[in-house]
Amino acid sequence: MTKDLGARLVIAISSRALFNLDDSHEVFEREGLAAYQQYQIDHEDEVLPPGEAFPLVRKLLHINERLGGEPRVEVILLSRNSADTGLRVFNSIEHHGLQITRAAFCGGQKPYRYVQAFGCHLFLSTHADDVRHALDHGVAAATLISSPSTEKGDFMSKPQLRFAFDGDAVLFSDEAERVYKQEGLEAFTESERAAAKEPLSGGPFKALLQALHGLQVEFSSEDCPIRTALVTARSAPAHERVIRTLRHWNVRIDESLFLGGLNKSEFLQAYGADVFFDDQQQHCHSASQKVATGHVPHGIANTGANTETH
Repeated sequence: MTKDLGARLVIAISSRALFNLDDSHEVFEREGLAAYQQYQIDHEDEVLPPGEAFPLVRKLLHINERLGGEPRVEVILLSRNSADTGLRVFNSIEHHGLQITRAAFCGGQKPYRYVQAFGCHLFLSTHADDVRHALDHGVAAATLISSPSTEKGDFMSKPQLRFAFDGDAVLFSDEAERVYKQEGLEAFTESERAAAKEPLSGGPFKALLQALHGLQVEFSSEDCPIRTALVTARSAPAHERVIRTLRHWNVRIDESLFLGGLNKSEFLQAYGADVFFDDQQQHCHSASQKVATGHVPHGIANTGANTETH
């Protein structure tokens, strides 16, 4: 973590994840960069509507209001825009009352280069390549999937922020998932039973979960503005290793759903997830019909060698 940001939870977000930039992106696709730049300048006083991650960001920043004192949550904008064309984005940030003051406008270059310099725990983007590069550099990252059915309006009617995570290849390494993909369910079950008391290695989102836990312990369980859930296709007896791993990490997770291969989307909606992270595209596309969802392109499920869902 960089010294000037201290012990904050730091989230980086792209401009297209924070705001709906579909209209200007269509100009870029149809007419090119110069037309896009002029379009943004011509419309820089028009407020951008909320994007996929807007409710999440608003709730994150609301935690600072709850805690008071020095802000404990920092949201940083990482954008492919130039500072000139990014003026519309900052005008919209000000209009919506978002306390976002740090930004990197990269003038068409990939902004993932700055996630480590800013000390980010999480990077959210609509650019899959940027997300992969961030993961390669050891930062939790996800590609937000467009979900027109999710609500972006009255998001503060339920101010508690609810994260949901898949297990293997997200919170944990994909070591167990590799056994399943390569040797099948029976081998996976036997392997996890034999290794039940051996903690799983951490996955790309372990540090984020630990940072969230660091904020949670500052509140009572009844008044905490953050809630976390593990939503996994695992079932007994493969559950024991997961429980012991979280205990070994000394990390609090509020709800654990061991679904045994059931579709996750209805459970995520019942939990009230503000965002769900999964490594498998099939699960992500299904979940995105109910809740905001980020695809984590990590692990064996994203190598192209085996895409069967577990």
